[in-house]
Amino acid sequence: MSQETKYTEDNIRSLDWKEHIRMRPGMYIGKLGDGSSPDDGIYILLKEVLDNSIDEFVMGAGKTIEISIQGNKVIVRDYGRGIPLGKVVDVVSKMNTGGKYDTRAFKKSVGLNGVGTKAVNALSTFFRVESTRDGKSASAEFETGNLTNEEILDETSRRKGTKVSFIPDDTIFKNYKYRNEYVEKMLKNYVYLNPGLTIIFNGEKYYSENGLKDLLAESINEDDRLYEIIHLRGDDIEVAITHSKTQYSEEYHSFVNGQHTTQGGTHQSAFREAVVKTVREHFNKNYEASDIRKSIVSAISIKVMEPVFESQTKTKLGSTDMGGDLPTVRTYINDFVKTALDNYLHKNTETAEKLQRKILQAERERKELSGIRKLAKERAKKASLHNKKLRDCRVHLTDSKKERNLESTLFITEGDSASGSITKSRDVNTQAVFSLRGKPLNSYNMSKKIVYENEEFNLLQAALNIEESMEDLRYNNIVIATDADVDGMHIRLLLITFFLQFFPELIKEGHLYILQTPLFRVRNKKETIYCYSEQEKRDAVEKLKGKPEITRFKGLGEISPDEFKHFIGEDIRLDPVMLDKEKSIEELLSFYMGKNTPQRQEFIIDNLKVELDTIEELS
Repeated sequence: MSQETKYTEDNIRSLDWKEHIRMRPGMYIGKLGDGSSPDDGIYILLKEVLDNSIDEFVMGAGKTIEISIQGNKVIVRDYGRGIPLGKVVDVVSKMNTGGKYDTRAFKKSVGLNGVGTKAVNALSTFFRVESTRDGKSASAEFETGNLTNEEILDETSRRKGTKVSFIPDDTIFKNYKYRNEYVEKMLKNYVYLNPGLTIIFNGEKYYSENGLKDLLAESINEDDRLYEIIHLRGDDIEVAITHSKTQYSEEYHSFVNGQHTTQGGTHQSAFREAVVKTVREHFNKNYEASDIRKSIVSAISIKVMEPVFESQTKTKLGSTDMGGDLPTVRTYINDFVKTALDNYLHKNTETAEKLQRKILQAERERKELSGIRKLAKERAKKASLHNKKLRDCRVHLTDSKKERNLESTLFITEGDSASGSITKSRDVNTQAVFSLRGKPLNSYNMSKKIVYENEEFNLLQAALNIEESMEDLRYNNIVIATDADVDGMHIRLLLITFFLQFFPELIKEGHLYILQTPLFRVRNKKETIYCYSEQEKRDAVEKLKGKPEITRFKGLGEISPDEFKHFIGEDIRLDPVMLDKEKSIEELLSFYMGKNTPQRQEFIIDNLKVELDTIEELS
């Protein structure tokens, strides 16, 4: 008979604020990650500090914010009012403490929960806050949330404001590094949403005069815009709209009180509905909603009293009310769009005509594809999607009203052995595997029709659930897992082409990655080291000394499931697929996937020696 476990008062333990944050960081900042994804924890830490500085600007205090990231150290300096000197320690170390509970001071703030800077403090090996106001200053230093130093100066010549410095804890955020591309995108969004604000990041200035119009101008190349960007502003609302000439699906950038709601929410749904309703009434035609919204590229920002988000990381709005005496979010947005967009279309008849022609073209294409789409959906259902092509995970988005799991991942791989290794070693709760059969088709310059006619593309689209909108994307991370050889590189390129051609927002929003797998295993009787480059191999040989056993992995199928679990688990290495901000999607596709050009031949020749040298080293 098993011994009964005692359960007494001694088993009850109360954690203080920092212990709880460090034990359950995901509750406060979402996923951890290593910086390869834009929603990884280290960027949430930066955002939590920045939100306080942005709120100061919104309240009319401080027009400039300075940010420095050198290595792992982050410094954020604003010129706002500064934290009241007697509360500097409390504000960053006592839960539910802050000025934003007083809605008179912070009417439409992002950080209403009083947790943000406390989480940054608790999850940093070094955290320092300095506040200057009324010619005096106070500072406090912490280590993993524990106060190590406190200082108050009666006189100082420093400008008023707040300066926060921190170093994320590398025992929590393992092997992390900040990627400037993600930081820059975050900062651009801040200045688009706050015209007149200047942010200086590592010496580079970010500023916007035209708000969301500037955001859309950066998001879609001028040559790809069907018509000039429609830019509409009202009380607590701003929208920008255009349609793409080449893009197939819908693209939305939505914000609430300056927070980028990457998973949409009630405001984005209301906006999509409002655009359809307004366009139908303007043209007095009952057009299909999908025809109106096809190829739309737009942005919406609203300000809500005490918004309710569906997670601590605030990526999806759950509020249905604007707050105060205002109507619901849905009614407010519908009323604004109905009036402002309709007036714009009446005044700009050329834009209205282009829009109507686009709708009619979408209608024709939809009718031409209707039979093919119906057959494709039936094929997807009959293809034993959850058995052969797709080995699904237990946690993913099945209802658009639920928050997408930030850890949910789909590995796209080729070949039975590779997909078998990943399938056996994956985390069945959050990781799914989609198996390709051979190389996918080169979809460059092909129409959406090919997505339904080609079995691989049709089933992949169905697995991702992205035919109509990114809101219903089932997996937050889409990872291309192929061999590190010529064939594997070609498959990567063909898959990236598919996503760029038909679903570019997957890449724009940071959902697509390349899985890095080790090239070598270096081991002796005591230790095994996996190496991802020739340099790492040399370092491992030197560390293990003697003559360690060196194995060269030539394909994913050669790596046993027991080993593979190391490479797709806590120590996973992902390279995000990012767009070159200097080139349009069409330019990228044309260069890499179009007909051979002298420029591409020159590119191949210039890079061939490097590739040959690398192959020679690895062989």
